[in-house]
Amino acid sequence: MPLRKRGPAKTHLRLSFNHAMVYVRQVDPALHFYVDRLGFKLIERFEHKGCALYARLRSPLGNTSLALHVLEPGQTLPETEGVRLYLEVKNLDAFCKKLEASGVKFLQAPKLMPWGWRHAYLKDPDGHELSLYYAGAKRFQKSIIKR
Repeated sequence: MPLRKRGPAKTHLRLSFNHAMVYVRQVDPALHFYVDRLGFKLIERFEHKGCALYARLRSPLGNTSLALHVLEPGQTLPETEGVRLYLEVKNLDAFCKKLEASGVKFLQAPKLMPWGWRHAYLKDPDGHELSLYYAGAKRFQKSIIKR
């Protein structure tokens, strides 16, 4: 069934994306990656008995955040759950070169995709997929794929 276009919802019924929770084997290596390499800002880090269990990070731009949560004892990270984090950066090529110089390995270097956005793909220390991209003005426009 096709989606129907509707008018704007009443203000009290609209929602806003707040944060994504990323489960990690250890919080500190993930913190190093997201804070020191990608530029997220640490809001809080919670530890219990000397072990970091949780951290909340603010996006370098915008009002969204990312939470890092250590896995419960006995749990393992699945290979993939079909989720990839998308992080937009205006100077994508320069940002990726900086990351590469710091030792980050890319699955795909920045590349113009058929839908008009530049993407680079990589994984965080726990194997979560990330796409660093730049869409610019095309971010909220329909994609026109040229064949």
